Amino acid sequence: MIRVRVVRARGSTPREEGAEMFVGPDTVSGTIGGGHLEYMAIDRARQMLARGEATAQMDVPLGPAIGQCCGGRVRLGLDRAAPTPPQPGPPVLIFGAGHVGRALAGALHPLPLSPRLIDQRADELALAAPGIPVTLTALPEAEVRSAPPGAAYVILTHDHALDFLLAVEVLRRRDAAYVGMIGSRTKRATFQRHAALEGVDTRPLVCPVGAGFPRDKRPEVIAAFACAEILSALLTHGAGPGPGLAAPAEVPATICLSD
Repeated sequence: MIRVRVVRARGSTPREEGAEMFVGPDTVSGTIGGGHLEYMAIDRARQMLARGEATAQMDVPLGPAIGQCCGGRVRLGLDRAAPTPPQPGPPVLIFGAGHVGRALAGALHPLPLSPRLIDQRADELALAAPGIPVTLTALPEAEVRSAPPGAAYVILTHDHALDFLLAVEVLRRRDAAYVGMIGSRTKRATFQRHAALEGVDTRPLVCPVGAGFPRDKRPEVIAAFACAEILSALLTHGAGPGPGLAAPAEVPATICLSD
């Protein structure tokens, strides 16, 4: 197997530096951006396999000569490095395993994130899609307290009082990349009055979740909007666009969900 890695990217390019794919005689895993650039790299990698070569480089201008119009230039490094286990993405702690929580976990699962459903109800957690990590706990607020700095939180539990408790816990940390809560503008106003009594600043709170998108009550649509908000918040917060959003241990996402 040959690793093809973007060593340098200048100008407009389909992938960033550090992006990589692995090429075998009959298989390809990952991508450096597709198009003719990728086809050329695959051909060169398979030549290396056939010839027993260990390393090679390619310097490719992304212009009309290869049928691409990006306009940038890419240097690729090719070697026989074995695939390394993928680094876990930023954790996404989803508090609430109801319809919206399960939909959100499923939507986040293919992304470079590490979603986890947290709930007090074993029967709801049992409905999670295969492969989604779950945590059954009687004290979900303890999960907020133990989350790393830079977490993104979305609060969507089955209980308004629990929503408020979790939101206060999150906002008191003052280190969240994203804080969202399901509900309505009325719910936000009610929470703001509650938070004022607690001396908590509610300005970072996004409520309702997906407020910047058209209103829709279908769980899968809410989940899609929440995914966009979470990824945007993590990238803006400094995670960067690289594999696993970079520095996953420092930029987690925590989500508290209600149903």
